[in-house]
Amino acid sequence: MAALARPRDGRMIGGVCAALARRFDTSATTMRVVFVVSCLLPGPQFLLYLALWLLLPQERPSSSTAAW
Repeated sequence: MAALARPRDGRMIGGVCAALARRFDTSATTMRVVFVVSCLLPGPQFLLYLALWLLLPQERPSSSTAAW
């Protein structure tokens, strides 16, 4: 099971939806649509997104892409 971290690639704003998509093995587009639709419902969805943006660590660069 993959650790929850914001990816360096494939993210649009903060990488929260991309991280959740990797965690739940779905596409980032699907997760973004789910988030936008959930914003139509009452609740703290936007605040939760901001909190995850701040709390989730950024993915570490892989050793194969690291500069020598």
